[in-house]
Amino acid sequence: MLSRRLKQRIGSTTVLALCALSLSAASANAGVLVRSAPPCDAQPLSSPFVPWLDFARYTPLASGDFESAAAGWRLRGGAGVAAGNETFQVGGPDDASSLSLPAGSSATSPAICVGLTHPTLRFFAKRRNGGTLGLSLLQVDVLFETALGDVARLPIGIVTPSSRWRPTLPMTVLANLLALLPGERTPVAFRFKPLLGGAWSIDDVYVDPYQRR
Repeated sequence: MLSRRLKQRIGSTTVLALCALSLSAASANAGVLVRSAPPCDAQPLSSPFVPWLDFARYTPLASGDFESAAAGWRLRGGAGVAAGNETFQVGGPDDASSLSLPAGSSATSPAICVGLTHPTLRFFAKRRNGGTLGLSLLQVDVLFETALGDVARLPIGIVTPSSRWRPTLPMTVLANLLALLPGERTPVAFRFKPLLGGAWSIDDVYVDPYQRR
């Protein structure tokens, strides 16, 4: 039988080899998120959540204010831009639109470049109705690429009901995503989907790309 130390060495060598293979595969099999992610260094930063004692610096998700017909978003099941902005007007006093998410719908954002040190997502949401049982929630998933260029999806947050506009809590994007872009960065996208029926609205979607404080 192999000694415990020898087994550990073999295991460590195997993990390192798999990581090397994954990284080499990533460069050869870049998928849709890598190809479509905008440059990381061109992100404007601001602090839109200071009124809620969140001083982090966020960048707006592309068309995440829904003032330009959700350009670049993939909308399904009746999701679409509607009149009525979130009431805090953090994007500007002239903003007048939000994204409607009826029961059975989903909305997937364009790709955005983030770092690997716990980036976060935050936005405004309200539930317009609770569905048959009044239990509707809003699920948020992060989409990321594997080393083979495939897109995987993981849940990162659930928004609980509110009949009025309110900011969500910061949702942490998992830090163990593969670094498929230079500088230990990775492209991600986000999917928003009502659960258990009901209809929701979201607006002014922001990402803290490095969770700076």
